[in-house]
Amino acid sequence: MRQNPPAPRFAALRNRDSRPYLIGTGLAMMADNIEHVITYWVLWQKFHSPALAGFQVISHWLPFLLFSVLSGSLADRYDCRRIIQSAQALFMTVSLCWGLLFWTGTLQIWHACVLLVLHGCAGALWGPAEQMMLHDFAGRDELPGAVRLNATFRSLGVLCGPVVGSALLLLLGPTAGIFANIAFYLPLTIFLFRTRFTGHVREGVSTRPRSGPIATLRAARGVSLAPAVTSMIVLAGLGSFFVGASLQSAMPEFAESLGAGSAGLAYGVLLFANGVGGVVGGLVLEATGWLKPSVKAAVACTVVYGMTSLVFAVTGSYPLAVAALVIGGVANLAAMSISQTVVQLQAPPAERGRILGLYNTSSGGLRTGSGFTVGLAGAAIGIHWSLGLSAAALTVGALAAGVYALRTR
Repeated sequence: MRQNPPAPRFAALRNRDSRPYLIGTGLAMMADNIEHVITYWVLWQKFHSPALAGFQVISHWLPFLLFSVLSGSLADRYDCRRIIQSAQALFMTVSLCWGLLFWTGTLQIWHACVLLVLHGCAGALWGPAEQMMLHDFAGRDELPGAVRLNATFRSLGVLCGPVVGSALLLLLGPTAGIFANIAFYLPLTIFLFRTRFTGHVREGVSTRPRSGPIATLRAARGVSLAPAVTSMIVLAGLGSFFVGASLQSAMPEFAESLGAGSAGLAYGVLLFANGVGGVVGGLVLEATGWLKPSVKAAVACTVVYGMTSLVFAVTGSYPLAVAALVIGGVANLAAMSISQTVVQLQAPPAERGRILGLYNTSSGGLRTGSGFTVGLAGAAIGIHWSLGLSAAALTVGALAAGVYALRTR
């Protein structure tokens, strides 16, 4: 049988449809993180509440756990362009409300809690539709590169968000800075008015706009999963639950134990090493094509991520800690992009959104668990022990998920 030629490197950036989409996604992700920088700073200055600081993390990831499958069902049944635009409109509305509350000096804790939850809901709504648009733009042959580049642009947004947010905070102040942040959501929103792709065009799966909310909720149930898809969802969940968002929040304590202090250049290098690894690794992997989307590759990358997290937890060497964070960033991006690609390629077209919703529930929603496995456990046994044990559990769990997938395929 004649095989299709391999997709060219950076094919998604050569595609005039997906190129502005990737750039817009990166800018929107940067805006997401700019809002965190500005609002978290204001909330701490105004309320000095550790409980509110904890709620900030929970409110961001809990909507992914609760609503991602429903968002995926919506992406199956409706135009994904409009779903993403709705999510972006919610992001912009939240930024606008923050700005008005800052400007009038009327911000209260309950205002903050409502806006934080709405911001998390916007992210949960965005996820499955965003990934279905990638499939529609790229098709099966170019999908691995498109997913990898999308993850790279999102990582770049996460990396640049704190820098740009700090600059806006310093140059414009929190009020003008949060208003200016709204502009970064606009490129993606405007582009989606111009593209013909809906998330359903390429494979001819029709949307069903007449279905009501009850039918949509029922459609979110009864999804059948292949063993490989199940293992990829489990892999993503293991990484999120055992390490997840805990590294960044615990970084000040690790920096002090490494002799870098909790501020300054040495601390900043630790803070951004993981993100740099994701960006550089994504570009290198796309340029070289070393890793193909397979269960074995996803498992191997997750194991490397777990082992580098373990090295970072136990080492007393600052250079080795930085190297572990960079390599871990590369491995984490590779694992997430490969697992998402496998899920997209093996999911039935009519159920792709719901299955991606399950994937996002695992990869995003279970990040709330890292606050317990590393954060609360660290208060009891020490942050080095809690991260080390969590990283070891991630490594063992990844191997077990790989064995399950390979034995049942």
